[in-house]
Amino acid sequence: MPDSPVSAPRFLAPAQVAELLSIDVDEVIALVMEGRLRGSQLGSPARWRVEESSLSEYLAEQSEHSRRMALWRQANEASFPEVWGTSTHGS
Repeated sequence: MPDSPVSAPRFLAPAQVAELLSIDVDEVIALVMEGRLRGSQLGSPARWRVEESSLSEYLAEQSEHSRRMALWRQANEASFPEVWGTSTHGS
């Protein structure tokens, strides 16, 4: 029995990615250039295309970053007397 075929990556136009992320097309291209999204110039004339799977990875990365920042802010806002179980009031 032959192995199941590996599906080829699906590509999205930068405008599609920009719409999904609510950002400008230039920002999408910048994310590709920074390596935060995987993309290639395909076709003739060459046009940028972004791998759909990298979009999911980028969103997961952004979500994790936001979660960590929220935890960091929460820790910074915590009152140290409350954290350590001591009171600043005289007893």
